[in-house]
Amino acid sequence: MTTTGQVSNRRRPIPWRRIRALLRVMLLCAALLIILQTSTPPPGDLIVGAAAHARDSLFNYVAWEVDALAAKAFASLFGVQDYLDEAHRADLVRAYMADLSAVLRLEAQIAAIYSDPATADPAAASADLRAERDARRADLRNRQDMIESILEEQVSAVLVDEGLAVLGQVLPPVAIRFSPLPDVLIISPRDAIRVDASLSLDGLSVDRRDALEAAVDADLDVSSLVVDIGGMALYPSMVGETDALAWAIETTAHEWVHHYLFFFPLGWQYFDGGNPETRIINETTAEVLGKEIGRLVLARYYPDLLPPDAAPPAPTPTPDPTAFDFAAEMHKTRVTVDALLAEGRVTEAEAYMAERRAFFHANGYPIRKINQAYFAFYGGYQGENNLGTAGEDPIGPAIAALRAQSGSIARFLVAIRGITTREALLAAANTPTP
Repeated sequence: MTTTGQVSNRRRPIPWRRIRALLRVMLLCAALLIILQTSTPPPGDLIVGAAAHARDSLFNYVAWEVDALAAKAFASLFGVQDYLDEAHRADLVRAYMADLSAVLRLEAQIAAIYSDPATADPAAASADLRAERDARRADLRNRQDMIESILEEQVSAVLVDEGLAVLGQVLPPVAIRFSPLPDVLIISPRDAIRVDASLSLDGLSVDRRDALEAAVDADLDVSSLVVDIGGMALYPSMVGETDALAWAIETTAHEWVHHYLFFFPLGWQYFDGGNPETRIINETTAEVLGKEIGRLVLARYYPDLLPPDAAPPAPTPTPDPTAFDFAAEMHKTRVTVDALLAEGRVTEAEAYMAERRAFFHANGYPIRKINQAYFAFYGGYQGENNLGTAGEDPIGPAIAALRAQSGSIARFLVAIRGITTREALLAAANTPTP
């Protein structure tokens, strides 16, 4: 019998483990070649015009990939997590997240000291806290590779159970790297709502975001918005640092779905500017399955983190007619903007969005900017938590219908991986065309 903290007799090293590790390293190196070949946009592309304004803030993909791939290769060949029993592995992940949470609390305390005008010397006042933070950060860095590998293997085990493996190996292998995330500049035309280009940037302050958007809009006659993201499907995928384990697992699964789809038409055509609905189908698929796979991982390894079983439904309270319904109001906004743009009334649509932004702010939702790029980005995620930004677009409901019809996750991925248009999706889901 295996106990927590002991080496498991059922996970002895075998030659196949080394073969899998070498395969993983080869795939990681291949990913670097892809990044090196595609990291520079072609001359004349819309993104080049935007990059001219953001040249001092462009995110360095190549440097990030080199560092991340080196860490993944080392962990694949020399990691020790495969020799630990499942209980010990789960305990290591929980301990890492608890220590990260302590570091984040220290950083909040330090930030509060620096923002307090009554503190004459914030450096001196925060010296002990900063020293403790730095020591804890160093310890986290020493453990990061192992924790990432454990989470990768836990997600992989669930994917194997779901029939998504070849000779016992999930392809592409699940690979993540905890990392500060770049900001992303989203560019939409003014007369339509779609993502025509996006550009990754180093983190920008709110004033620099606003200045960049203004410059890009004026120069290129577009609608732009700098947004925060939770992850990015590089390889390994970039996952934002978080002490929320359930979210980290969900994001790991979400980004793996992007990696899987990369080998099929729904992934190949993600950046096809002539067919922007492909991106919406891809992102919504990853959103839906990320949540589903994440829940399966929690159920297997961290069952206490699952939401409690649904209790018997309580009596539905009488709706408060005076309560502000964010999703309903955002849906109304998107539908109205779509109608105005369809009629060619671009200036009126932009004035309306400015009015609605003030309306949301007055009701407790301080959205920095609502424009075409806002809807192009947030409306591209049409899962259950869309909150109205998709308007009347039927993609989200059609994906939900196709998922329900497919049965297993594997059959759903096979069904959707070749679908790249709204029309084909609605046909596959037996959903009427609006």
